[in-house]
Amino acid sequence: MKTKFGIVLIKPQLGENIGACARAMKNFGIKNLRIVSPKFSFPNHKTKVTSVGAFDIIRKTKVYNKVEDSLKAFDIVVSLSARRRDINKKQITMSDFSELLKNNKYKNVGLMFGPESSGLSNKDLSYSNYILQIPTSKNFKSLNLSHSVTVICYEVFKFLSIKKFKKQGKKLSISPKFKISKLTNHLIKLLDKNHFFLPKEKKHAMLLNINNLIYRLEPSDKELRILASIISSLNKKKINDN
Repeated sequence: MKTKFGIVLIKPQLGENIGACARAMKNFGIKNLRIVSPKFSFPNHKTKVTSVGAFDIIRKTKVYNKVEDSLKAFDIVVSLSARRRDINKKQITMSDFSELLKNNKYKNVGLMFGPESSGLSNKDLSYSNYILQIPTSKNFKSLNLSHSVTVICYEVFKFLSIKKFKKQGKKLSISPKFKISKLTNHLIKLLDKNHFFLPKEKKHAMLLNINNLIYRLEPSDKELRILASIISSLNKKKINDN
């Protein structure tokens, strides 16, 4: 059984914000949206327009009159607040939130967000287990409702899809050093033939720089062949020009 997550919006004021929240939820695989006492007839036209491909979430959204009723299905409730509150409730960081998810893999977790203008009241917060503040610039801490939901949904998605974030790219086949050495020697012979290493007293330093440049590359056999062809082609052009 996987952890089940739900987004709870308390007294949202703008239909377009709810639509944007639904889109963020669908982006990150969360389907359960609950709304308490919206300030308009839900769903309105703006909600439908901004939800776009996530209107299925809007259609299944449950609307409540009381905060406590909207939270009954959850084992743990995390409230989002833009500022620290003087309330007897554990206030956690984003790192704490990640640990909370790891330690409660089989619990139902509700994520509660307040109205756009004022945020959650102390009474709303009293129904939660934890208060989470999304870190922002100290010069402007207030986040748009849908942006806050997006950030939190992304964190939940990371938790649910940990393998995707840890998945490594396909290992590339890198040419062995003896092939790189062969190319380097070929290049140096051509450069020497074309009197590149002048003045002679600087040849040692120039060779060292060429080695540093080429040997730190990690080319595939194909890339090495292309590079060798380019070098040879440039030399042939110089001979023909002469």
